[in-house]
Amino acid sequence: MLRGLDIRDLLIIDRLELEFQPGLNVLTGETGAGKSILLDSLGFVLGWRGRADLVRAGAEQGEVTAVFDLADGHPARAVLDEAGIPAEDELVLRRINRADGRKTAWVNDRRVSGDVLRALSDTLVELHGQQDDRGLLNPRVHRQLLDEFGALGPQVGATRAAWRDLSRATKALDQARADLTAAQAEEDFLRHAVAELDALAPAPGEDAELDSRRRLMQAAERIGEDITKAHQALSSGEGAEARMGDALRWLEAVADQAGEALDPPISALGRALAELGDAVQGVEAALDTLSFNPHELEVVEERLFAIRAMARKHQVAPDDLGGFAEDLRARLDALDAGVDAIAGLEKDVAKALTHYNSAAALLTQARVTAAKALDKAMSGELAPLKMERAVFTTEITPMDAGPDGCDQVTFTVATNPGAPSGPLNRIASGGELSRFLLALKVCLTREADGLTMIFDEIDRGVGGATADAVGRRLAALSLGGQVLVVTHSPQVAALGDHHWQVQKTVSQGMTLTNVTPLDAPARVDEVARMISGDTITDAGRAAAQELLDG
Repeated sequence: MLRGLDIRDLLIIDRLELEFQPGLNVLTGETGAGKSILLDSLGFVLGWRGRADLVRAGAEQGEVTAVFDLADGHPARAVLDEAGIPAEDELVLRRINRADGRKTAWVNDRRVSGDVLRALSDTLVELHGQQDDRGLLNPRVHRQLLDEFGALGPQVGATRAAWRDLSRATKALDQARADLTAAQAEEDFLRHAVAELDALAPAPGEDAELDSRRRLMQAAERIGEDITKAHQALSSGEGAEARMGDALRWLEAVADQAGEALDPPISALGRALAELGDAVQGVEAALDTLSFNPHELEVVEERLFAIRAMARKHQVAPDDLGGFAEDLRARLDALDAGVDAIAGLEKDVAKALTHYNSAAALLTQARVTAAKALDKAMSGELAPLKMERAVFTTEITPMDAGPDGCDQVTFTVATNPGAPSGPLNRIASGGELSRFLLALKVCLTREADGLTMIFDEIDRGVGGATADAVGRRLAALSLGGQVLVVTHSPQVAALGDHHWQVQKTVSQGMTLTNVTPLDAPARVDEVARMISGDTITDAGRAAAQELLDG
């Protein structure tokens, strides 16, 4: 509920502090007194897009502060939570418009964007007038309004869930088909590459092993001759081993005669012969290693070059060829299994489509039932508004499937029997349109949920008993909530719970707008002015008092 509105230096307002109340609040005043300025100011602090030149002439900036009461569970609390603003029982919106056009806004002293203000305004205030393109006259929201009227949230939720399942299944099928098409385009390559790799069968580490073996065989021819010479020098009849053996035998033969003098050289020769034997064995082993069939080098080089050529072909390291082959085989397996997978996904899509069609059909059926109920309710509301001959119809026509079903909902009217029906804003005249909108709002509003409803001259073009009927509908709409009405109708004004008079005054050459709450006597005078004009007569006061007494 809107509790307070503080306006400073906007248009022709220097300072206004308004305290609104629950129930039906009426604002009256002469044409041009500035009633629309109040709505402009409220729209400004709520982030609505409107006129840019709001700052009062001579002022550096204009400012509007609006204070709302928030009940527990109010929808605005969810918006505050999403914006990271602590929610309290009191919500304070403040917005400044500087003379250079810059705008700054705060919510509970937290600086916010215009988007946050507009998101909050959707939960706080609803404006209706004869050009109500933000609400009831907008065909794009008629389906939503019908769903709210019929309490079709569960059916809409089920349809949206089914649509999400269908969308996911369709996306998975489309992706599988695209993958299969791409795989089929490279099927020949995959099968040929796997066959080549399987035939080659490279092992991890084989490239390094072959390269080492090749280098050794290439070097064997160069070093083999020297190793053979070394072997001959060590082990032949004239080699070191034979000569050292002769020396050892000669020394041992005379060792007894020399005493202990030959023991050390004999011991050293024994050790040297043992080491020499090891050296000979090592050289022989090296000769065995270097011994190879000349054809073997060709075989090793052919294998090594084949592995490296395959690695270059597929742009992978030689040791990664095995893993690469596994990846190709996996893609082939996926290709072979693709047709079966797609068949399964097609079944999933068909199942999801059946489920969606069922949910959408139930939603359509529920909407048809709700539409009949709304048409009946509208018929009951139009009669007291002196439009008993008008026909309101909620049309439901097929449209492309979507998350909210397959129904296009349009509110149409025929103002006279036999006349063709059409959209509200094209068929009804100004006064008729006002009453249609009011009747719709009465039917569609079950619970205000803390929403402040504003009606801007919605009674324009009607008078007498019809204006009285409009006022009584507004009063009924305000029960348990808050309705603000800008009106020129004395019948509507007389039914208000609270009354403000908007006046334009000139002081020291400056035109200003003032808003004054009216007590009972002042209210009689204001309603009398609305009845009789500038000159208030006793008859006018009497008529005003009669209206106020009900």
